[in-house]
Amino acid sequence: MKAISYPVYGDPDVLEYGDRPEPKLGPDSVLVKVRAASVNPVDWKVLAGYLDPALDAVFPVIPGWDVAGVVEKAGPSVSEFKPGDEVIGYVREDFVSRGTFAEYVAAPIRTLARKPRNTSFEEAAGLPLAGLTAYQSLHRSLKVREGETVLVHAAAGGVGSLAVQIARAHGVKVIGTASARNHDYLRSLGATPVEYGEGLAERVREVAPDGVDAVLDLVGGEALQLSPGLLAEGGRLASIADGGVLELGGDYVFVRPDAADLLALTELVERGEVKVEVAAVYPLEKAADAFRDSIGGHTRGKIAISVA
Repeated sequence: MKAISYPVYGDPDVLEYGDRPEPKLGPDSVLVKVRAASVNPVDWKVLAGYLDPALDAVFPVIPGWDVAGVVEKAGPSVSEFKPGDEVIGYVREDFVSRGTFAEYVAAPIRTLARKPRNTSFEEAAGLPLAGLTAYQSLHRSLKVREGETVLVHAAAGGVGSLAVQIARAHGVKVIGTASARNHDYLRSLGATPVEYGEGLAERVREVAPDGVDAVLDLVGGEALQLSPGLLAEGGRLASIADGGVLELGGDYVFVRPDAADLLALTELVERGEVKVEVAAVYPLEKAADAFRDSIGGHTRGKIAISVA
């Protein structure tokens, strides 16, 4: 099969397009013919070796954890899916080697859900990792409730835009930080935008003078440090970007595969309450350019990889 892989840690220049062995199918897995994948910041951080030794690499590594595709074959213990089913998945193992930037991936059923019927494969591929990160941060860590107000830092990005929509779908008010050029976009998602940068705390307090019930930090650094001062009494704090959140009494979130959570996201999309914005689509052989695009930052929505 054709795939993207890398033989050593490095930058996008070490990514290679070529032939790799088709993955072997385990009893609890399905073989997915990949139609699309998506790029997440964690992909190029893994590529650079930033997550070693938390995630061991078995070289050569095929990158990618997001997938949307069609079941080609099911393992002997699988009854949940059959050949021809359209699925999405956050296909992460406890090591990195057998990723989704390929024509086929062997995906454990614990990582999969049915694909939303009302999306393209490219849109669907942008949902799993970013959507699960947002969903688990809001519901498991922050435990936001209807009528509360949550502040989302970097609300126009891949995770942030989904967090805004998931929160709004559950009756939560959202204040989102973003550059001025993305404010109309955030309003279209139902959030109240505020510009990040110097004076951010004052701008948030103008919108929520009594404080917010929860803060979801997707940036780290200064944005995280000022967040406790924006919380109302009993407010909660979570970050996916900065482990220093623990010293501030908050939760550090590292997303995990969860079939039930992924199905909940599929249902939100099918009800029209959540939509994945695709910023750009690259063919598989141009994955290195997709990585460079992601590294450049300031992407609104998701970067997809199309696998013909």
